[in-house]
Amino acid sequence: MWYTHIQTADEKILPKGTAYITDAGMTGPYDSVIGRRVEDVLTRFLSAIPIKFNVAEENIQLHGVLIEVDENTGKACSILRIQKKLLDE
Repeated sequence: MWYTHIQTADEKILPKGTAYITDAGMTGPYDSVIGRRVEDVLTRFLSAIPIKFNVAEENIQLHGVLIEVDENTGKACSILRIQKKLLDE
């Protein structure tokens, strides 16, 4: 993993009913730099030559959370981390 949005495993319900997770993760190419091809970003970083960042297209994943909320209180009842592999071209 090369991007900055790494899903954390610290999901919890806080004492007053707020669902919390530090980072829900990124939906997109898992082996990328915020969705861009690693090679392109490294080349630009190491050489300072401006080049186009191409979109990474392999190992697409969905990261997020599913929160169940009590309709009467508006407080979270549960929080579930989601990690799903979608595409691998």
